[in-house]
Amino acid sequence: MKNKNSVALLCAALVIFMTGAAFAAVPLYRLFCQVTGFDGTTMKAEAAPTEILDQEVLIRFDTNVRDLPMTFKAEQFSQKVRIGETGMAYFEVTNTSNQTIHATAAYNVVPERAGPYFQKLQCFCFEGQEIAPGATVSFPMQYFVAPEMATDAEVKGVREITLSYTFFPTKGFQQAVANDSAVGKAGERGL
Repeated sequence: MKNKNSVALLCAALVIFMTGAAFAAVPLYRLFCQVTGFDGTTMKAEAAPTEILDQEVLIRFDTNVRDLPMTFKAEQFSQKVRIGETGMAYFEVTNTSNQTIHATAAYNVVPERAGPYFQKLQCFCFEGQEIAPGATVSFPMQYFVAPEMATDAEVKGVREITLSYTFFPTKGFQQAVANDSAVGKAGERGL
C-alpha cells in the first residue's frame, strides 16, 4: 500500500510540474529570444552606439493586425539609416470599433540572422496598449542597426531589413468583446 501511495504522489507531482512548465514555456521562450535575438527577435538596447559607419541599410516596415477592429500602418514605408545611426519611425493605430481595445504588438526581423543587430531604444511593443473607441494614436519607435553587423560574415552583405509588427488582442480585450457580445445578443432578444 505504501508503494501505491508513493507512486500516486509522484504522478501527481509530475502532473503539477508539467502543467507549470507548459505555462512557463511561452514567456521563457520570448525572454530567450529577446535576450539572444534568436528567430529574428529584435533586442532592446539601453544606449545608442557611439560608432556610425558609412554603410547604409534600408529598413522596411510591415504592419499586421490579428483579430482586432483596428487599422495599423507605418507612417513611412521604409527608411535608410547608416549602421550605428539612430532612426525613428512612427506607426499609426486607429480603433475602428465603439469599444476600448487592449492590444500588444509582437515583432520580428527578416532576415532572421539580422535580428541580434537590429536593436530598439524605445518601442510601443514593450508593453500593452489601450486604445479608446474611435481614437487614432501615433506610436514612436527608436532603433539602430548595431555596428557589429558590418563585421559578422553571416550578415555582412545584408543591406535590407524588414521589421514586421503584428497587433493582437490581450486577454482583457477578448473578455470585453465576449461580454459585450453576450449583452448585445441578450438585448436583441429583449432579455
